[in-house]
This record gives sequence, structure tokens and C-alpha cells, in this order.
Amino acid sequence: MKNENKAAKKKLAPLTKKSFITYAMVLIAFAVMQILSSGGYISSMLTGLLVPLCVYSILAVSLNLTVGILGELSLGQAGFMCVGAYTSAVFSQLTSETITQPLIRFPLAIIIGGIFAAIFGILIGIPVLRLNGDYLAIVTLAFGEIIKNVFAAMYVGYDSKGVHISLKSLSNLNLENDGTLLLNGPQGISGTPNDSTFLIGAIMLMLTLIIAYNFINSRTGRAVMSIRDNVIAAQSVGLNITKYKLITFALTAFIAGTAGALYSHNFYTLQASKFDYNLSILILVFVVLGGIGNIRGSVIAAVVLVLLPEMLRGISSYRMLIYAVILIVMMIITSNEKSKAFIEANTQKFKALFKRGKTAEAKEAE
Repeated sequence: MKNENKAAKKKLAPLTKKSFITYAMVLIAFAVMQILSSGGYISSMLTGLLVPLCVYSILAVSLNLTVGILGELSLGQAGFMCVGAYTSAVFSQLTSETITQPLIRFPLAIIIGGIFAAIFGILIGIPVLRLNGDYLAIVTLAFGEIIKNVFAAMYVGYDSKGVHISLKSLSNLNLENDGTLLLNGPQGISGTPNDSTFLIGAIMLMLTLIIAYNFINSRTGRAVMSIRDNVIAAQSVGLNITKYKLITFALTAFIAGTAGALYSHNFYTLQASKFDYNLSILILVFVVLGGIGNIRGSVIAAVVLVLLPEMLRGISSYRMLIYAVILIVMMIITSNEKSKAFIEANTQKFKALFKRGKTAEAKEAE
């Protein structure tokens, strides 16, 4: 029994080390960007990208839990993000006069956005998670498009008579003069408080990473990974496949919903057209490029791929061409076994040199 416990600790140690390295990287990056921003050393364009960088990193981590840990291909993250963005924005508008403190209102909006996204995740997950592979990807992609188009067609407002909803036109709402318009169809929702900051985004990213690593390292996470590796073997030992898949799907939907809340409070106007299938595919690219199942890699890939087009904006004629070439090269390097072995061998050599340096310093001290 003692040997089994020791073996379990040895298996968990590398994961714990990886998680702390990831936390340290995020904290260092945040501190560096804060120093550069306060000193005026970064452009306004890059300053405006700080919150979106956190949003895309959170989304990449959430999708990696589905694709890398659960082993299911889902393309519905944009839909969950849309649900979280709209519900949180509506909540903030409705409570802007009653809850005047942004530090109270915004966290509540984030939680509400995440909860509604998780509810949608459970509702869509019950029938959908019986599918596998391409079928699951197609259905979740369709779900995202349905959600986007429903929000784009909705006109919602309220007055002294109550809430009015229309799917035809704004004139069908019949709002009184004292009424307030919340959703304006394709024009989206306007007047959302600009509560998102880089500090809040970094805190949310840290919390997302903590949740993700603890989930992977938990009993539930290990059950999910066993289902990913061999469904038949997992069923034979009594694991409830549907239950664990739903838990993972709901968790990833919740995280995507919180990212949507952060995103919606970064802009005065929010339109449903932003949450199309291209966004879902972009998030999947982050996951694949960073490494399926590699949480840290997802964050790095999201940051690089969001920054790269903006850094190449100076050469607008060839910007997307260079971006595509760099993306292809990175995909080849990260997917090729020889290149991965080469990178790993050189990493080990670097670590060995670092250890030798430490040993030499210790001997000199003695």
C-alpha cells in the first residue's frame, strides 16, 4: 500500500511542478506588462489587446479540457461564450443603478454568465455527448451558430408593463416612452459598463488555470482521462460515462461563459456576429498548436497567435501571408516527432548544464 502511495505521488509531482511553472509564467508576464504599461513603453494598440489576450487564453484552456482531457472534439465554445457575454451584459445593465460598485457588480455578472453558459452546456451535452468524433464537432458547431443567430434576432426591452420580447422587429416591442431597450437585434447590446481590466483578466486566467490543473489532478479528472483512453475499460470498472462527460462539458462551458463576460465588459457595444464559427475554429487552433492536453501550451499559443497579426500590421500587404506561413511552420514543428525529440533533447541538455552550474557553486561554497 505504501509503495502504491509513493507511486501515485511520483506521478502527481510532475503535474504539480508544471502547474506552478505555468502560474509563475502568468504572474511574471502580468508584472512585466504592468511595468511597461505604467511606464508608457507599449503602444495603445498592445494595451488594448491585454484584456482580449486573457479572454482567448481562458477560452483555450477551457477547450483543452474538452479536447485534451475528455478527448472529445467540440466546436461550441463560441456559443457558450456568447451566452455568458449576453447574460452578464444584461445583468450589469439591469443592476447598474442598484449595485453601483463595479467590484461587486462585475464579479456577480461573471458568475451569472458562467452559470447560464454551464446550464446551456448541460442541456446541449445530454443529447450530444452520446456522439463521438466528427459528429460531435458538427452538432456543437451547429449549436454555436443557433445561439448566435437567436441572440442576433432578439429584441428585448422592459417598461412599467413588464418585459417585452420580439423576434421580428424593434417596432413590435411596443415599448412605452419610459421603456429601456436591452437587446437590439443584429445591433446587439449597448451601454455595458466597461468594467474589464487587465488585472481582472489576469486574476480570471489564474483562477482558470488553478481550476483546470486541480480538475486534471482530481479523482474526477483521472476518471475523465480513463474514459478518454479506453471507454470500454472505464465502463467495465463501473464509471458512469455520461456523468463524467457532462461534468467536464459543464465545467468548460462555465469557463467559456466567464470569458464571455470579461469580453462583453471590455466593449461598449456587443454584437452576436462576433461569436461565429470562425471564433470556435480559432480557439481550436490555439489548442492544437499549443498541444492537445497541454494547458500551458494553450495559453502560450493563444498569446502568440493573437499578437502575431497585430505585430505584422506594419506590412499590411503580406501580413496574413506571413501569419499563415508561420502558423504552418509551427504546426509542422509541434506535430513532427523528430523535431519534438530534438527540442526535448536540447531542453534536457540545457537543464543538465544548469544543474552542473548549481553543483559547481555548491562545491565552491563547501
